[in-house]
Amino acid sequence: MTSKEADGRAGQVRSITRALTVMRALSESADGLTLSETAAKAGLAASTAHRILTTLEAERFARFDGAAGVWHVGVSAFTVGAAFARTRDVIALARPYMRRLMEQTGETANVFLESGGEAVCMAQIESRHSMRALTRVGGRVKMHWSGAGKAILAHMREEQARAILAEHGMPRATSRTLVTEDAVLAELERIRAAGISIDDEENAEGMRCVAAAVLNEQGLPAAAISVSGPKARIGEDKLRAIGETVKRIAGEITRDYGGRRG
Repeated sequence: MTSKEADGRAGQVRSITRALTVMRALSESADGLTLSETAAKAGLAASTAHRILTTLEAERFARFDGAAGVWHVGVSAFTVGAAFARTRDVIALARPYMRRLMEQTGETANVFLESGGEAVCMAQIESRHSMRALTRVGGRVKMHWSGAGKAILAHMREEQARAILAEHGMPRATSRTLVTEDAVLAELERIRAAGISIDDEENAEGMRCVAAAVLNEQGLPAAAISVSGPKARIGEDKLRAIGETVKRIAGEITRDYGGRRG
């Protein structure tokens, strides 16, 4: 490749990067942006921003509202976004993160979905320890006594969470299981504030689980990831460290899934 060709290719990459920066700026404003606002948010000269916007408009990735004098995201951006939404698979997306989660914590990593008002284990990377988690792939657990279930409940719309609790009840699994609506709802509020959910022997004696929700673009739960293992290995100090790891990795999956924190 000649130096002229290399310079040309670098210029093309810069143009694409600038166009994507403009698209992000437009996507963050519900009311649209003027040319000067777009240029400022994208860190571009007004003439450069205008050239990019008119090119995007020609391809229907941007739309100009002449009456208001502002630019909006165009219909082609929606078409591309809808294609992503159709093809994304939260379980497949989570798998490499689960491997990292297991490696960093030393405990079994899981992904759960809500189905029929219960939390269903959809994928799992087992710990190398001989004593492991009880729930296997395909296993179902009650939402109110599992870390993953509570993480999902906490980020549902309140009426949906209440409906699940009312329909399925709050039976006791251990002496530590929360069995009243007030207790469960208070726990869900704490989970939303902390960003993590803890099952402290609520599902099975001697077992602990730390979970966090993976959220969609509406800030609602698409899944939950969790780490589970015996209380003998997950003491108080390790519990806090695992919680921070689970929370961080759930946030990374949420980002790559196209979701957002509520």
